[in-house]
Amino acid sequence: MSSTPALSRGDLARALCVVLIWGLNFVAMKLGLQDLSPMLLGALRFAAASLPLLLFVARPALPWRYFAAYGLAQGVGQFGLLFLGLQLGMTAGMASVVMQTQAFFTLLLAGPLLGERARRDQWLGLAVALAGLLVIATAHGNGPGQMTLIGFILTLSAAFMWAASNVVVRFAVRTTPGYDPFGFIVWSSVVPVLPFLLLAVAMDGSAQVLRQLGGLDLRALLAVLFLAWFATLLAYTLWTRLLQRHPAGRVVPFSLLVPVVGLAAAALAFGERPSPAQWLGTAAVLAGLVINQGMAGRLRGWWKRRPASV
Repeated sequence: MSSTPALSRGDLARALCVVLIWGLNFVAMKLGLQDLSPMLLGALRFAAASLPLLLFVARPALPWRYFAAYGLAQGVGQFGLLFLGLQLGMTAGMASVVMQTQAFFTLLLAGPLLGERARRDQWLGLAVALAGLLVIATAHGNGPGQMTLIGFILTLSAAFMWAASNVVVRFAVRTTPGYDPFGFIVWSSVVPVLPFLLLAVAMDGSAQVLRQLGGLDLRALLAVLFLAWFATLLAYTLWTRLLQRHPAGRVVPFSLLVPVVGLAAAALAFGERPSPAQWLGTAAVLAGLVINQGMAGRLRGWWKRRPASV
């Protein structure tokens, strides 16, 4: 019997809320990119997630280097690359699958940087997921609604930057274990705003940036607010607090549901239909995640402990 308590109904509801928000997140990104360039969407997302709250939310007692490192890795790195990948042909549904490989990149970074040794089943899960990614990568095309190779590469790079931000969080926890996650998200979200604005001007030109801001419509505004308030502030805060209350092995497997929501939402919103090869690759990635989290071993243990039939 487990020595740690199971998730309460409230925590279960919080976990499923995060899954729903993160699954819908990719549709909101695609909608926002219909009116805004990737770098300007990034600037507006993080400005809305930080600037209105800085006067009301106390800054956690952490060195500034953690805010800067997390803001650059998770903000400019993760979402800058993801937004650019989505604009250049990554489908919303496949993006929700590929981004989950952050778990494996975290595994690869945690060894040399954090001194955390991986289990044998985690390496096996990594191998299975990599095979799935290779299958997904070969199923690219340039037709309408198809995933492009450059979109896939940029999204995979975004997953790596998400893993880098996970490592920053682990270092921050070692420094100040009980820091406020909401305050950390708010104050680190101000860091990417200026870099995103500078990149938007460099890539699009100041005149185009001003035209986009002047032509901001309701669809783009709602996409920005969803990304800032729900996907950034609410979801990341709930997720961090769940990890503070429960072992990671009990919480992280809920992320396996994000691609399910993402694929369904993309199909409803944009009519995306993954190819058979993409479905096969998706199944392999999810199987790798299951193995990585040790869920297969726990299922075998449950099967051995089950009551004998009479």
